[in-house]
Formats: sequence, C-alpha cells, structure tokens
Amino acid sequence: MAKQSIRYICRNCGATTLKYSGKCYECNSWGTLEETVTEPAGGSGTSVQAPTPENLHEGRASEPAVRHSTGMGELDRVLGGGLMPSSAVLIGGEPGIGKSTLMLHLAPSCSPLKTLYICGEESPAQVRSRAARLGINAPHLWLLPEVNLERALASIDREKPGLVIVDSIQSMMSEGYRSAAGTMTQIRESASGLVRAAKENGFILLIIGHITKEGSLAGPKTLEHMVDTVLQFEGESHQRYRMIRAVKNRFGPANEIGVFRMDEEGLEEVTNPSEFFIADRSTDVPGNSVHASLEGTRALLVEIQALVSKTGYSMPQRISSGFDLKRLNIILAILEKRLQLPTWGQDVFVKVAGGLKLGEPAADLGVACAIASALGNRPTDPLTVSAAEIGLSGELRAISDSERRIREAAHLGFKKILLPAANTRELKPSVKKLPLNIIGCATLREALEHLGLV
Repeated sequence: MAKQSIRYICRNCGATTLKYSGKCYECNSWGTLEETVTEPAGGSGTSVQAPTPENLHEGRASEPAVRHSTGMGELDRVLGGGLMPSSAVLIGGEPGIGKSTLMLHLAPSCSPLKTLYICGEESPAQVRSRAARLGINAPHLWLLPEVNLERALASIDREKPGLVIVDSIQSMMSEGYRSAAGTMTQIRESASGLVRAAKENGFILLIIGHITKEGSLAGPKTLEHMVDTVLQFEGESHQRYRMIRAVKNRFGPANEIGVFRMDEEGLEEVTNPSEFFIADRSTDVPGNSVHASLEGTRALLVEIQALVSKTGYSMPQRISSGFDLKRLNIILAILEKRLQLPTWGQDVFVKVAGGLKLGEPAADLGVACAIASALGNRPTDPLTVSAAEIGLSGELRAISDSERRIREAAHLGFKKILLPAANTRELKPSVKKLPLNIIGCATLREALEHLGLV
C-alpha cells in the first residue's frame, strides 16, 4: 500500500509546503494554509514508455479545425468565431448572473454534438425545470448528476460526448485527496483531469467557475492557465444587461465583449451595444461626456458621468465605478496642476454608465471632460465624442485604432470627435469623407477649450 503524504496548500495562491506555518511565504497571506492528505497510486519502479516526438515540417498537414457555432452571434464574437474542438473554456461570474442559463442556451445550437451536462450543484429535475421555463428543446443533451471526478471521467469515456459542461468545478472532487470539494487541491486536480481528457478524446469542455468577493475566479491561478479560454460575466445580477468578456483566448482576440439582456426567456443578444450604453443619457446636465471605447475588435460609445461637490470631511472622497481609481487621481492632479482647475476640497465621483469597466488609457480624456464639466457646472456638447490618453504634462498621446472609433461615432449620428493630433495626420480618405468633424488636439487644455470648459 502506498504511503500517505501530507501537504499544506495555500488556498490563496496554491503554493505547497511540507510544514505548517501561520503565513504563506509565497503570497504573504496569513491563515491560508490547508492540510491535504494525498494517496499516490503506483510505485516508482514501473517502467514508462517514452513517446516519440514529431518534426514540425514532416508528416501530413492536418486540416484546419472547424469551429462549432454557439447559435449566439455575440458569444461567437467573444470566442473568436465559435467553439474550437478539443478546447477548454472557463466561464466565471457572480451567483445568479446567468452562467447556467447560458449553458442551456448553447445545447440546442450545438446539435448534432452529443452534450453531457455534469450537474454537480443541481439535480436533474432542477435543470429540466429551468430548461422548460426557457423553452429549450435539446434531445441530444444528457444530464449526469455527479461530483466524483473519477466516475465522471469514466462516464465521459463510455458515452463519447462531443461537448461536456461542468457545473461547477468547485463541486467536483477527486478520491486521491482527503480534502473537501472547493479547496485549492480539489479544484486544480479536477480541472487538470477534465482538461487532459478533453485534449485526448477531442471533445469541447465548458467549465463553470465561481468568483471571489474581489471579483476574481475562485481557485488557484493555475486554473486559468490550464484552459484555452477564460470568459468573465460582468454586470450586476439585479440588472437586465450582462456582458461577457474574453479575459484570455488562445483562438481569438482577448478583451472582446458580448452584450446580452436577461429576460423571462433567458439571455437575449444585444446587437448594437453602443445604443444601450448611451440610450438614457442626459444631454443638458453638467458632468456627462461620451467616450469612444475599443473593446477587443469592437468600438463602443459609452457615457462617463462625474459629480463634484464640496466635501464635508477633512479628506475629500475619490470614488470611481468602472474606472481605475489610481488613474482618476492622476487625472485630478493634472487638472489642478496644468489647468489650475481646483479639485482639492471637492468630493469627486466618477461612474461609467451601464456597468462597463474601462481599462484602456484612451478613456482618460472622457473622464477629464466629465470632471471639468462638473467643476464648471457647464454641460458638454451632446454631439461630441472624445478618446485620448493624457500624459503627466497635459499632452494628449496617440491611441490605437482611431478609425474604428470614428466610424462608430459617425454611425450613431455624432458631429464631432476629439482625438490626439497624432491620430488625425494619416487618416484614410474614406474616413475623412464621413459626416463627422475630426478635431486633433495636442494638449488637454486645447481639447477642453473646444468644449468650452476652460
């Protein structure tokens, strides 16, 4: 009988140690080490047959893999064109945001692939009830109520499915480890076994994962490295709109987003997200601006809102929703130092409407315009869009793919767009003919002067 082995694994970073201590010396977290008992199988004296490698330029070239459409154009866009054979996709999001609903919507469109739904968190009766409520008819979908990894892999080997859905990876556990389901070890080993089976047998693997209170995927960071694609649900569960973002994608562009609307019949695609993000904006209220954002390969127009009020505290508040707080503090410092706009003694609140999170530097100018508008109590031009990165000396730096942003603004009927001067020098003739006044600005002061805010 093989000797049991005791390891202590950090539930925060996945680091392993032989001895317990109160602190994990990899991530410096306290009280995160958990005892794990492993039972290694087999002895070290067994012979292993070494595989033979293949030369890159020898042998018959394989045909390009054919993607399987999900039946939803927005999801196909995020995946890079559809589901790749032998791929592993991890889907994360808050509870109740629609992960299981999305998986059921996939089932009818993936025909004739035999689909095996491993429901570890719900009973088959509960899954059938949801499918009936959503009006989903998928005779090729089979339900497997199982949380044991070894039995699930045996069922996959017997049934030979083309698509496997695991709901969720936190409910799976292996018999080789004496730890509860959802621990670092169980999540890592369960995901590793499922991904290995997908690569060897050629089926598509979709894994649902939980997220932590900080918004990151629960489990070790290696879980994201194991899979080919990581999709993240964004938006609040009590709102109608949901966004799916490709955080990682080996078969397509990363940071691509798809927008959906949750209604009684499940998730419905939103084909023109820009209209959704700017639909309810107030054009005559100070503190609003429109930013031409680039998410993956798609240009989106989003509304940025700012509220500035006199503080009642010794230290003014700086609160941001959907925009990095550190970048907000930098923009406020630039406005005060370079343009003499007083922000000290004022509470500043910035919000990106619609629940979208802006991570690109090109959103700097839109945030600065909204704050300057709120400070001067003057509304911005409702038909003007902006996009530029702001340097520490107040200059506007070049951004990527400005022509795509220009076309989206012209498509939605805007009349002006403020861009860095470097992005307006070599525009295509077709872009210059658009019914849109393209204004190149070298500095932040020049851009705010065009809007009449300084």
